[in-house]
Amino acid sequence: MELRRRQAKGPPQGWAGDVHPVLQAVYAARGVLSPEQAEHRLARLAAPQALGGMDRAVALLVEAIRGHWSIVVAGDYDCDGATGTAVALRGLRLLGARDVRYAIPNRFVHGYGLSAALVESLQPTPQLVITVDNGVASVEGVAAAKARGIRVLVTDHHLPGERLPDADAMVNPNLPGDGFPSKALAGVGVMFYLLLATRAALRGQGAFGDGMEPDLSVLLDLVALGTVADLVPLDFNNRVLVEAGLKRIRAGRACAGITALIEAGKRSVATVCASDLGYVVGPRLNAAGRLEDMGLGVECLLTDDPSCAQRLAAELDAINRERRDLQASMVAEAELMVGAAHATDAVGVALFEPSWHAGVVGLVASKLKERLHRPVIAFAPASEDETEVLRGSARSIPGFHIRDALAAIDARQPGLVERFGGHAMAAGLSLRVEDFERFAAAFDAVAREWLGERPLQPVLDTDGELAPEHLHLDLARLLRHAAPWGQAFPEPVFDNVFECRSWRVMGEKHLRLDLRDPRDGRTHEAVMFNAYHGVAPPPVLRAAYELSVNDWQGRESLRLLLRHIEAV
Repeated sequence: MELRRRQAKGPPQGWAGDVHPVLQAVYAARGVLSPEQAEHRLARLAAPQALGGMDRAVALLVEAIRGHWSIVVAGDYDCDGATGTAVALRGLRLLGARDVRYAIPNRFVHGYGLSAALVESLQPTPQLVITVDNGVASVEGVAAAKARGIRVLVTDHHLPGERLPDADAMVNPNLPGDGFPSKALAGVGVMFYLLLATRAALRGQGAFGDGMEPDLSVLLDLVALGTVADLVPLDFNNRVLVEAGLKRIRAGRACAGITALIEAGKRSVATVCASDLGYVVGPRLNAAGRLEDMGLGVECLLTDDPSCAQRLAAELDAINRERRDLQASMVAEAELMVGAAHATDAVGVALFEPSWHAGVVGLVASKLKERLHRPVIAFAPASEDETEVLRGSARSIPGFHIRDALAAIDARQPGLVERFGGHAMAAGLSLRVEDFERFAAAFDAVAREWLGERPLQPVLDTDGELAPEHLHLDLARLLRHAAPWGQAFPEPVFDNVFECRSWRVMGEKHLRLDLRDPRDGRTHEAVMFNAYHGVAPPPVLRAAYELSVNDWQGRESLRLLLRHIEAV
């Protein structure tokens, strides 16, 4: 692991004296150089009308709402898709839609997105289908819907392929030529924007009486959850959305399902932060889509009955525990596979095991990517009944655009990849089982070509050393809620030299350490998860760490959450 100090993107300007200097430096290293760039007010959101295709989409949706059409929201089976579906249903009902229901594909029955199989399952036939977090690649599914006389409105944020579906309207900030300033919107964010624009159009038509206009800000807790869990970059626009949602949650105004999921994860609603949404709430929702039916997760987000939400959250928590056990087994098999086959010689690593679960391979790819620091694709049979087709989930490293890599393979060897789609850092694909070895070679070849001779080792960016007077609980509290930290706007990480006064193992693989700061002699409690491999920490070490607040039995204390240690 290489530690690399972040550099300020420019000189801080205009900060008041009451803004902590450490926070100013942390902001500057992330390109936030003035107070205005840190003001996450809803009034500063990019305008909905700036999204391409919005006028056509709004006109269609207004016609559907005012004409009382039957509407089906076709979501996706991940957290972004589930929250986006819940936002769509709740928002459409607030705007006056009377007949609206949802359909989430089962990945083992319908495949991904608005497939022809999902369209066939829609009974009775709706007048309008609205996709959420999918649809830009659903050429066949949209055609099947149109053949049944169904109008289709696509809302998506994924990168488009060479051919777009023949939808009646499409809203996606990543379509070619779209001028929307935030390309990082998650699927749930695109849906929220469509609702905002639709409300404005209905307002202009006099649809709301005095004081009767619906408050769409009640959906922001769901928008925040889906945005964080989908790991889209937290640019300014997304930080505005997430911060507003977190404020609703902390104020006790979240929907019953989110509140229940936070409590199921043993977190406090009053102090919840973005990382809690990403590491506690999101996985419990995602587990349903990975192993069973995401309908369970959507129902949890739609109910307003706290007791029902608690029951559904408990079911999701149980499924998540099952997912963790299955994931641990599959990761162990993958690590053995890598060691036995010397797969680390490959720059682009592709793995396949017939017994793996298609809903969990993405997590396997993510774990192996972290260990090997190279792009990884893990494959499993599409289903128990469809073993001749493989579903793959890809995870990448900075500097290697995984969806573009799949497009390059598809261009060089047409027909090898049956379907693919995704983003720079994550993608999905399918291919025939007999083509796996050929694909693995092609993937490695592209990775070698694009990554060249660069060293494949992880880099941890830090915000430098903290002075002794700043290593305090007050700064930890300040940083926790200073911004929605997350993808492309990372949590502050500092690095200092400490003396290890004592240490012990927690569980089987976690470390608890007492670290003495030689500058002032104070000792700080520290923890490092999944770090014990039978070797004692060095007596003098440089630690990269996050300042965290340990809230144990209602008492807060400072704790250093170690990300990396090395001998000095």
